[in-house]
Amino acid sequence: MAKRRFGLWSEFKAFISRGSVLDLAVGMIIGAAFTAIVTALVNGIFKPLIDWIPMGDMKGLITYLDKVYMLDADGNQIVDMTNSLYINWGNFIMAIINFLITALVLFAIIKIINTVRDSAKMLEGPDLSKEEIAELKAQGMSRKQMKEYVAKKKADAAAAAEAEKLANAPETTEQILKDIRELLKSLQTEQKK
Repeated sequence: MAKRRFGLWSEFKAFISRGSVLDLAVGMIIGAAFTAIVTALVNGIFKPLIDWIPMGDMKGLITYLDKVYMLDADGNQIVDMTNSLYINWGNFIMAIINFLITALVLFAIIKIINTVRDSAKMLEGPDLSKEEIAELKAQGMSRKQMKEYVAKKKADAAAAAEAEKLANAPETTEQILKDIRELLKSLQTEQKK
């Protein structure tokens, strides 16, 4: 039983120390902090502005289903919000705004990361030796042209490897039968002449 626990512990330790798990943990922490910032922005700035919009005789974007009144300190009748039954449209609108802001910021972050990643790939040197790079620079090639040159070389090498593979491949039964048919057809046409 002790060996089993030790085995589970080592498996758990290997799992938790993988990079993807740590990246996920960091992402969750940053996401929680970011959510707090967006919620504060929406509830502190946008919600008061939305609630300020009047809807008929009601205060803000609230639809009362059942109003309960109470008296304030001056004896005026006011709505008791804790005991009244109402629909708070402002909260619903705030949730939508919260979602849209979060989605917009995440889109911007991902766009920036992809742009940086793509520009980093453009700055990577091509798969050439220093001598080849110097020779191509002497010919007046830019980095982009060198990358295209390397890509063409790789494509040509792949095509040559494929052609060699096909040339060295053993003949299949279908190929042999096809050759026999063609030979027989040519013999029949010669005999007819």
